[in-house]
Amino acid sequence: MALIPKHGGYRRLKTFQLAELVYDVTVRFCKRYIDRRSRTHDQMVQAARSGVQNIVEGSQASGTSKKTEIKLTNVARASLEELRRDYLDFLRQRGLPQWPHHDRRRAALIAARCSSVGEVAAWVEAQHSRGRVQSTLSTSSTSSTPSTYQELAANAALTLIAVACALLDRQLAAQALAFQREGGFTERLYRFRTAARNQKDRL
Repeated sequence: MALIPKHGGYRRLKTFQLAELVYDVTVRFCKRYIDRRSRTHDQMVQAARSGVQNIVEGSQASGTSKKTEIKLTNVARASLEELRRDYLDFLRQRGLPQWPHHDRRRAALIAARCSSVGEVAAWVEAQHSRGRVQSTLSTSSTSSTPSTYQELAANAALTLIAVACALLDRQLAAQALAFQREGGFTERLYRFRTAARNQKDRL
């Protein structure tokens, strides 16, 4: 076992990939729907950025400090939760519905496995067009109004955030278990020094 194990491979983490996508989606969302001069605009973008950056910093720190890795991963999780609250407030303040957990559109977006903001935007556009067609073809007198772009975009972001948070919860649990089982850098350094001392004594 190396004194400083491999670390910094954050680009391979699904949590990083999703958090980066949430960040890109949020930047696009805020440009379109949030006044650039408002405090909310800056808060949402910064919360999304914090979600990404703390995953990166935690991954980089993991080589010498598991405690720091856990702390920064938890900060990333908290930042995305703050961002989630901002999206929920956006919907509530505009009288737009939040999709329930069982909404088919949530499942469809997750199944789409979008990897770029362009793919998410294309998915939103397709859902909007489908909703308009269904509304036009409906013969019911109580046919629902097609979803607006704002509703679709905000709920799409919330869906991605929910998946990222669930994965971060798993990542935190795995990090805590690894720390409990293996200890941190101090314990690893002690084992290396002890092994080196024992080898010297044998010689």
